[in-house]
Amino acid sequence: MLLILFRETEMKVVGNYRVISKMLCILMLVVMLQSCGQTRKPENNDNKKVSGNISISGAFALYPLTVRWSEEYRKAYPDVRIDISAGGAGKGMADVLSDMVDLAMFSRGISKAELDKGAWGIAVTKDAVLPTINASNPFLSHLKSAGFTKDLFVKIFIDRSLKHWNECPGITGNVAPIHVFTRSDACGAAQMWGEFLGKDQENLQGIGVFGDPGMADAVKSDAVSLGFNNVVYAYDMRTRRKYTGIEIIPLDVNNNGKIDQEEDFYDSLDQLMEAIADGRYPSPPARDLYLVSKGKPENKVIIHFIHWILTEGQQFVAEAGYVRLTPEKISQELEKINM
Repeated sequence: MLLILFRETEMKVVGNYRVISKMLCILMLVVMLQSCGQTRKPENNDNKKVSGNISISGAFALYPLTVRWSEEYRKAYPDVRIDISAGGAGKGMADVLSDMVDLAMFSRGISKAELDKGAWGIAVTKDAVLPTINASNPFLSHLKSAGFTKDLFVKIFIDRSLKHWNECPGITGNVAPIHVFTRSDACGAAQMWGEFLGKDQENLQGIGVFGDPGMADAVKSDAVSLGFNNVVYAYDMRTRRKYTGIEIIPLDVNNNGKIDQEEDFYDSLDQLMEAIADGRYPSPPARDLYLVSKGKPENKVIIHFIHWILTEGQQFVAEAGYVRLTPEKISQELEKINM
């Protein structure tokens, strides 16, 4: 009798031990899974820890893309506030060198005088300046088929020796004046157009208008106008076609008096971007666009934003109407920020 009771007790103890062992194993497994989950969380949270303020001003040319970059960047880093204003490359440079803003949007090469004052720049994308005319120009058909040589633009914008459309080669008909527009603000677009013509912005003749939007409006409101615009103010980013009311005078690069197939790429934005990228559209007036700071940035948020632009941010460049930098160029610019 006692032996039977002992064996029954022994079996219960053994059974309870097995149950307890299983429970301990399950508990240990739960703890391990929770630990693994906790080790992954800081990686996700680290991205959200980026916070601070960035102020930017400057070139109309870079403004639309900078706004797009800001919107996409803040989706990932909502604790960063970015204030952006356009007023021309000259204003952006003046603002950044006087410590009024953190970064300047800049649409021409940085001069030695600006470098001596502490300007530090990094290329972020590429675009071009285009000669724009009204879509109702009475000589539009001829202009699109023959184009203009650089020399003709010099006579119109610099020498003012050519003042009427009917004085241009191959154009006949009624006397029609050329209403020439230039920029009244210190800007990269005018400087690059001037450099294309062998001069500077100060040498460009015409009626001064403020900003890229102002230039586009002036051209669209005057049937015999001639001006120049950055790409994103001549083409609609949604349709990838020229804005209603605006046309482009093709550049006769080889000076043969007609627009050859390799010079004919203005119908769509994507064709033009390809021509800018492969050099068929000359530089100048094509050029790199920059973000400029006073001295190399030390603020971690600014460094992080610039690094993001040169990496993840490049996926938004073409969609926004700009030309991506080459991989080699991006590597060079990343070295600047990482040094």
